[in-house]
Amino acid sequence: MSEKTLFERIIDREIPGDFVYEDELCVAIKDINPKAPVHVLVIPRKALRGISEAEPEDSTLLGHLLLVAQGLAKQNACKDYRLQINNGEKAGQTVFHLHLHLLGWPS
Repeated sequence: MSEKTLFERIIDREIPGDFVYEDELCVAIKDINPKAPVHVLVIPRKALRGISEAEPEDSTLLGHLLLVAQGLAKQNACKDYRLQINNGEKAGQTVFHLHLHLLGWPS
């Protein structure tokens, strides 16, 4: 059995996370090193190392992550925001569990 990722440990409440959203498919937590006034990580419960591991059967999950991010942007009054997914070390991925960065600037 492989070791749990940092995000799996947060999802399982083994280590703390500042949760702002949670459902059966994903969680969202505040980034501990924010790069924008609103910086939230949307993390699927399913353990995929990166977007490159997603399969066609993950399309509903991937769409759900985008809609959750959109809802969180609205909830935080962010008309202007960026959604970012890093895939691989050279692309800046530091935790190898798929996650989406919501970086927002409230209006």
